[in-house]
Amino acid sequence: MDESLESKFTSLKAKNLKIDLTRGKPGADQLDLSNQLLTSGVLSESSSGVDVRNYGHPLGIPEARGLGAELMSSNIENTLVGEQSSLLLIYQLILANYLFGLVTPWKNQGDIKFICPVPGFDRHFRLLDDFGIKMLPVPLTGSGVDITKFKALLEENTNIKGIMSVPRHSNPSGDIYSDENISELLQLGKEYSSEFLFIFDNAYLLHDFTSSANQTPVWDLANKYNVLDQTAIFCSFSKVTFGSGGLSFAAAGTKLFNLLVRQRTSMIVSSDKVNQLRHTEFLKNKDDVMSHMKKHAALVKPKFEVAFNALDSLNPEIGNYKKPTGGYFISYNTNKPIAKRVIALCEEAGVLITPAGSTYPNFNDPADSNIRLAPTFLSPEDLKEAMEVFTTALQIAFQEKLS
Repeated sequence: MDESLESKFTSLKAKNLKIDLTRGKPGADQLDLSNQLLTSGVLSESSSGVDVRNYGHPLGIPEARGLGAELMSSNIENTLVGEQSSLLLIYQLILANYLFGLVTPWKNQGDIKFICPVPGFDRHFRLLDDFGIKMLPVPLTGSGVDITKFKALLEENTNIKGIMSVPRHSNPSGDIYSDENISELLQLGKEYSSEFLFIFDNAYLLHDFTSSANQTPVWDLANKYNVLDQTAIFCSFSKVTFGSGGLSFAAAGTKLFNLLVRQRTSMIVSSDKVNQLRHTEFLKNKDDVMSHMKKHAALVKPKFEVAFNALDSLNPEIGNYKKPTGGYFISYNTNKPIAKRVIALCEEAGVLITPAGSTYPNFNDPADSNIRLAPTFLSPEDLKEAMEVFTTALQIAFQEKLS
């Protein structure tokens, strides 16, 4: 090992750092932007006349459903409001298909499969694994799913039930799917099966921190290609207001929507209408939401710039990354199979990073190269130290591989 690198790493370990880069959480400064929710006065009746303190309205109050529909460009009658996590709504949709299905329950169909863009969201993989669903990875290209490989999976496999993707600022790669890419996915999936589901977890729909590519709303594209009954779209306020107390939204074509409603109304007798009213008093419409998100962007973008500056200082022989224009993550790809070694070295120096392989189904990154970084939770000062550890670990692991 280069003696200067070894000396630097020893010095970094001597700092006894305790820095966590594992999850994409808002920083405290971002959470403070929504503190008005904590000081709301007594709110008991919505403008639509709903007493939010009582039972009923399991799909949400009209004001909140309308806000979700405005954000996702969906119809209010096909939009519902859930708890703080869109992941829970997605889980309930998968459960509804497993138990009941649009035609036949998945549980009665033997081995079933789902296509998963990679690198992807570890919690999506865990969700599918809970149901014993085989996951078929398909690579991302920078503007969406690799269509050639998507076609090949459809041709080579039977009983594929759908694809689960993050079409804007994809976690962790930052991909913004092009309209052409989404359109091709919709058409190919429809041709494959009338039961093929398109699950779009639009978790970062609102999270631009710099100018981003225009993207036609997924709802509009699904309507254009007549696949609304096979399409479900989700987003949430988990990183808009509070991770522990936001709202989530789901929109789907009528058949799929009714299936989700069937599942949810077996599980709940009332949505959290009190929290919904708090939110719709605070963020009344899309313009309010976008104005609020500009405040987030002003806090998030400088942190990403700290990370970009550190990564740009590296020799490009070590690896590569694409600068995201929104979302919460940076996806770094090493040119040698050293991701596990890099993350182990970082842990030695007190910096925790999402385990290697997490961005692939079953923790199986065949190239051992993808590393997910989550800059938002740290202060700029801590992030700078964390990135120094990370870039040093990268250089050490790369040199070890060459020797």
